[in-house]
Amino acid sequence: MMEREELKRLAGYRAAEYVADGTVVGLGTGSTTAYAIEALGARVREGLRIRGIPTSVASERLARESGIPLTSLEECPKIDLTIDGADEVDRQGNLIKGRGGAIFREKVVALASRHYIIVVDDGKLVDRLGVAAPLPVEVVPFAWHPCQQAIVRMGGLVEIRRSNGGPFVTDNGNYVLDCRFWPLPEPSQLGQRLKGIVGVVEHGLFLDLDPIVLVAGRQGVVERAPCFGGHGRLRP
Repeated sequence: MMEREELKRLAGYRAAEYVADGTVVGLGTGSTTAYAIEALGARVREGLRIRGIPTSVASERLARESGIPLTSLEECPKIDLTIDGADEVDRQGNLIKGRGGAIFREKVVALASRHYIIVVDDGKLVDRLGVAAPLPVEVVPFAWHPCQQAIVRMGGLVEIRRSNGGPFVTDNGNYVLDCRFWPLPEPSQLGQRLKGIVGVVEHGLFLDLDPIVLVAGRQGVVERAPCFGGHGRLRP
């Protein structure tokens, strides 16, 4: 059996094969997506013409190092294809994302994308969201404690994410609350309730996006496409 890191690399490289010449590409955040950015950089050096919109400072840095020309949502409000990772994927293609802390930017880019590819290892596949991964919620620092208390009243166990001895700070200058529910309430209703809390910027439930899911596992990289809706099928 191949090592997990090698599987992630293969999955990231496979995702890069879906990118066509002349397209605008959303560049997600995370270790598997980093391999896709690396592969896209190699294709750019071979003549592929694309423009990237990164979802984090880390992805922007890697894209620049890889030679990928960058643009913005102001210049390109519609993105042809986005490649990103996920913390959990259910059978309907709904996601929990945000372990990398780029929740808000990732969701903005996802919603602006015509096609959406999610790259994960097989340990991220679940029957129901919230089984293993906490649900990240990005909040304004001034309001993090009232937000925490509001989510606790909703039945969640909430911890503020920490880094280097203090709160973890997103690229947007916000904090992240990692929330667990047993069981997770109906995702769309939970998402609406979370967005109704003053101080919540965004949550890590990515629903009804119809992603193409590339899964790295024992059999290599397998494409699973549970839903397509308006996005349609996309072939590398």
